[in-house]
Amino acid sequence: MHQTSDINVVETRALPSPAELLRELPKTAAQAAFITQAREDIRRLIFTDDKRFLLIIGPCSIHDTQAGREYARRLAALAREVQDRVMVVMRVYFEKPRTTVGWKGLVMDPHLDGSHDIAAGLRSGRAFLREVLDLGLPTATEFLDPITPQYVADLVCWGAIGARTTESQTHRQMASGLSMPLGFKNGTDGSIQTAINAIKAASQPQTFLGINLDGAASAVVTRGNPGCHIVLRGGASGPNYSPESIAQTEAILAKAGLPKSILVDCSHDNSAKQPERQPEVLRALLAQISAGNQSIMGAMVESNLESGSQPFPQPKDKLRYGVSITDGCIGWATTEALIRDVHAGLAPRFR
Repeated sequence: MHQTSDINVVETRALPSPAELLRELPKTAAQAAFITQAREDIRRLIFTDDKRFLLIIGPCSIHDTQAGREYARRLAALAREVQDRVMVVMRVYFEKPRTTVGWKGLVMDPHLDGSHDIAAGLRSGRAFLREVLDLGLPTATEFLDPITPQYVADLVCWGAIGARTTESQTHRQMASGLSMPLGFKNGTDGSIQTAINAIKAASQPQTFLGINLDGAASAVVTRGNPGCHIVLRGGASGPNYSPESIAQTEAILAKAGLPKSILVDCSHDNSAKQPERQPEVLRALLAQISAGNQSIMGAMVESNLESGSQPFPQPKDKLRYGVSITDGCIGWATTEALIRDVHAGLAPRFR
């Protein structure tokens, strides 16, 4: 009989079930309480008149957990200093969408050698999230593969759906069942309506194919996620953080019957893919807030121990410590100065 399936499949590797990994690396009662409180704080920042600013900041992706831990320690100390006006949430990104091919993140290739040891990647990602939480830092990540959340989502305080997947029905359905506030980015073409449609879909009950904690194929039934909001990241037509772009987004949100709550990604097309311009974008947002804007509730910045990025793949022993292997980032000195500037710039809001 002719083979008609798996013709192009070379190997199928069994993974631990989500339940097995959660038993192996459980969250503590203290972590659970912290996550619950952080999610509620983030919801208030997004949807109420809480005057604090939500700043989601950290490496474009985690590829070296040692460097990631050092970054997290520094960020946690700084976050405590500014917490009266700024809620700092660390980017802990383990999955990276690729335009064509490339390194797909710590979960998919934790050893950086093409071995794609996903079981080790899931363990490493979950362990790292627990370490960040223990420092008192809320965690943020982008959800890319629809199975990954079963392994790590209980340790995530804020989630994102990226520009490439905002239009995906699979990701909108997945978002409807996630337990944390979640931002949908506008499309790579700059389309705001794509994200609006995604927010509406994810807020509604959905039924879709997924897996349960035991790893069995299941029909997943959700009640909808009420914590979804828009993230502006620019697009092919250019940046979209100007006062005119913000006003246009406010009008589109109002027409759709959605809260006028906007988070701006200072990277990607908003900085013309020049990471060193991210502070310029954030300071422009602060100027709008000082001028009376009420809808800009937060921002996202890609930051690392050292600035820029480095090519990958290359031999691991040649990689520079604390330098991104995906998108370029601002370095720590710039990061520290920027966070202090944000804190100072928000002072008038609290008088």
